Order: sequence, then structure tokens, then C-alpha cells
Amino acid sequence: MKVFGIAGYSGSGKTTLIEKLIPQIKSRGLTVSVIKHAHHGFDLDRPGKDSWRHREAGAEEVLMLSSGRWVLMHELRGAPEPTLEQQLAILSPCDLVLIEGFKAAPVPKVEVYRPANGKSPLWTDNPHVVAVATDAAIEAPLPTLDVNDPVAVTDFILDYKMEDFQA
Repeated sequence: MKVFGIAGYSGSGKTTLIEKLIPQIKSRGLTVSVIKHAHHGFDLDRPGKDSWRHREAGAEEVLMLSSGRWVLMHELRGAPEPTLEQQLAILSPCDLVLIEGFKAAPVPKVEVYRPANGKSPLWTDNPHVVAVATDAAIEAPLPTLDVNDPVAVTDFILDYKMEDFQA
């Protein structure tokens, strides 16, 4: 599996870009999965539902399934957060895994950078950023891509030679 990151500050448009990249990747006959890192807690469940009740009772894992999807919820219960490598091992095989977040992970990344957000770019301190997707004319020592052109960003990701990446 090829693993490629989409990084940037909160509100930069990472999720929106990934949402546009997925159909582009699939239109080329490739399979794609996404791992999103959340710095805050999250819950797919609702209090009172059966699966919530099972987790609240102490189940380590609850697998819910229907004819349309399945989801496995694993409670860490104080255990350390799994590494990116451990999470990748859980995924079903696919052609490309896009990861959102994981700024420090040693995988190549496109940074979504919007100067209007008033934040410093990540590429100046993050050696894993190999390109910048932006909505502004900027000078960067890396390839710059139009964040509003998902075809160009997809082309860059799919054409990127992993052997050129220096972790």
C-alpha cells in the first residue's frame, strides 16, 4: 500500500481536499482508504444505543454490522494510542491510504496551506512535506499545487516516487 499524508492546520481544508481526491483516485480504478487522526475525543456511538451500552459495560471491542457497512470500535481503556504502523496493519489491502493529520509521521505529505489563516507553513520545519497545496501565490522550495485542482493534486500523489522520499 502506498501511504501519503495530507497535513495542515485546523481549518486549512484538509478534509475538503481529501473528499475531492477520493473520487479522482477511484476514477482511475484504484482503491483508497483514509486514516484520520483526531487530537480530541470522538464517538461514533450515541448514549443509550446497544453498542454504546456494550462499551459502557466494559467490552474491549464492539463490532457492528449491517448489509451496508460494518465498524469495529476498540476501547483503549488507558492503553497507548496505536501507532500509524499498527493502524495501517489493521486496514484491508488497498492501493493508496491517505492519512489526515499525523504531521510528524515519516511519510510524504502534501501540506494544505492558506496564508489567509495567519499560520506559519509546516514545510519550513517538517521534512516530510514534499509539496504544498494552496489557494495563493506563494514562494516555496517545494512543488506548489492549486488546492482547488484535485486532478493536479491526485496526479502529484500518484506520480510521487516513494523511493525519492527521505524519512
